[in-house]
Amino acid sequence: METERVKCLIIGSGPAGYTAAIYASRANLSPVLYEGIQPGGQLTKTTEVENFPGYPDGVTGMQLMDDMRRQAERFGADLRPGIATAADLSRAPYKITIDDEKVLEADTLIIATGAAAKYLGLEDEKKYAGMGVSACATCDGFFYRKKVVAVVGGGDTACEEASYLAGLASKVYMIVRKPFLRASKIMQERVMSNEKIEVLFEHNAVGLYGEDGVEGVRLVKRMGQPDEERYDLPIDGFFLGIGHEPNSGIFKPYLETDEVGYILTVPGTPRTKLPGVYAAGDVADPHYRQAITAAATGCQAAIEAERYLLGK
Repeated sequence: METERVKCLIIGSGPAGYTAAIYASRANLSPVLYEGIQPGGQLTKTTEVENFPGYPDGVTGMQLMDDMRRQAERFGADLRPGIATAADLSRAPYKITIDDEKVLEADTLIIATGAAAKYLGLEDEKKYAGMGVSACATCDGFFYRKKVVAVVGGGDTACEEASYLAGLASKVYMIVRKPFLRASKIMQERVMSNEKIEVLFEHNAVGLYGEDGVEGVRLVKRMGQPDEERYDLPIDGFFLGIGHEPNSGIFKPYLETDEVGYILTVPGTPRTKLPGVYAAGDVADPHYRQAITAAATGCQAAIEAERYLLGK
């Protein structure tokens, strides 16, 4: 198998990966970045981004990522198509296999592989993506001011999303499969005491409908029971609150992760337990999951990599 040695290898191409590439290039680290399954990351699936500083009129997710990509290229980052399919972080230089056919040996490694939102798996979720279906209340809630929305899920994520949306929307339904909430006590109390939130227990969302976007959700109450009920509920927005899946699988044997799979870093830094290995963006962030925070940790990771290499 072909091998190549690099000073700085970046895996992933969202705001974290591209920002790391910008900083690493300007520090003369000659970074090589592999763009992964979804070049540009999750943001390329969103339509309008209104909360990224420097774009007062908003910007499409696609445009924002294209701007970052061109900026990284301008400073000489080597951006390549390809997916990391295996990792050997047992010792430096760290080895990453790309597309099962080439091995990169890296003195420093920045993991910016992101996290994928979990979906119910309905065809309608794809059909209405960016047209009323969202997996991020903080990103898209603003578009639903004084409107009616639904949040799917019964854990802390769903309760957080519902509470946030209740500050914007006129009404928030929580669609919960079980007859109870799985969330922590404090989150349950927050939801139950909010008059704008109505929890629909023992409900499953089985579809969405609407002409030019989501106009309602198709619900089944007590699915599979003798007293099963089916009805349509008019809504303007459908939010997934069932969590995210960090793309950390190939690194798990070597790095510490939490129970979900988020890579654990030294608090306040992107440093992992391995010298010269950094985790940036959503793969290491269960809390904020914003483009701006991802970009910030990408910057930190590149600066850390530069200092590490100088120290050597």
